[in-house]
Amino acid sequence: MSQGTLRLGRREFTAHEPVIMAIVNRTPDSFYDQGATFRDEPALARVEQAVAEGAAIIDIGGVKAGPGDEVSAAEEARRTVGFVAEVRRRFPDVVISVDTWRHEVGEAVCEAGADLLNDAWGGVDPKLAEVAARYGVGLVCTHAGGAEPRTRPHRVTYDDVVADILQVTLGLAERAVGLGVPRESVLIDPGHDFGKNTRHSLEATRRLGETVETGWPVLVSLSNKDFVGETLDRPVKERVIGTLATTAVSAWLGARVYRVHEVAETRQVLDMVATIAGHREPAVARRGLA
Repeated sequence: MSQGTLRLGRREFTAHEPVIMAIVNRTPDSFYDQGATFRDEPALARVEQAVAEGAAIIDIGGVKAGPGDEVSAAEEARRTVGFVAEVRRRFPDVVISVDTWRHEVGEAVCEAGADLLNDAWGGVDPKLAEVAARYGVGLVCTHAGGAEPRTRPHRVTYDDVVADILQVTLGLAERAVGLGVPRESVLIDPGHDFGKNTRHSLEATRRLGETVETGWPVLVSLSNKDFVGETLDRPVKERVIGTLATTAVSAWLGARVYRVHEVAETRQVLDMVATIAGHREPAVARRGLA
C-alpha cells in the first residue's frame, strides 16, 4: 500500500518528507531531562528552539511514561491545557500533539488548540479516539502489548512481535477512521519499549518495513530509550549516538515521524538519509565543479 499525504493541523507532509516531533515534558520527573521543562518559561524556550531546529510537531506530555507518583486527570490537564493554548498563540502553524491516554485530557487539550492526540498506551481508553473524531484531530495508534499505563513489561512474550504490532495498530487505526478520525491524520507506532523487552524492540526496528508497507504513516519513538541503552550498555545520558543510528535505519525503512529529544541532530540524520535515498537534493554541490 503506497504512502500518501499526512495532514495534521494546518500542515501537510508528502510521502517522502520526514517529520520531527519534539518532546516537551510538562512533568517534574521525566526520565531524560528530570523536569527541565516543567515550568512554563523553559518549556516555551524549548518549543522555540525545537521549531528553529526543524521540528514540525511539538509533543506535550503531562505524565511520565514510567512508574512514579500518581497523576490525576485533573493534574495532567493542569500541566498541559494552558500550555497548549499558549503554544497555539505563539506558534500558530506548528502542529501541537499531546501525549495522553485519557479522553478527559484529550477533550480539554483539543479545546485549547491541539491538533494530534498521541495515545502511547494503545487505546486503553477507547473514548480517546472518539474525542479525536469529534474534534477532527489526528491520532497516534500505538502497540503497547496490552500493558496498563505507566507499568514496565515483565517477561512478556509474543509468538511474533511484529505480527502482534500489525494486528493491534491496524485495528486501532481502522476503528479510529470508522469513528470519524480523518484517515490522512492517523498514524501507527510500533511502540518501542512499551510492553516489550529489548529484543522485541530491536525486531520491531529490523522489520519496520513490514509496518511501513501497510500504507499507514509510521511514527517511531526511539529517543534515548532502554532498548538503545541495553543494546550498547549505556546510561540514559549516553544514548544519543545509538538513538541516531536507529533513527537512520528507521528512516531508510520508511518511517514518517520521529519523536525525539535531540532535534538538530535528528534533522541532519534524516536529511542525509533522504538525500542518499534520492528524495532530497544536497544543500550544496560544489565538489569537483570549481
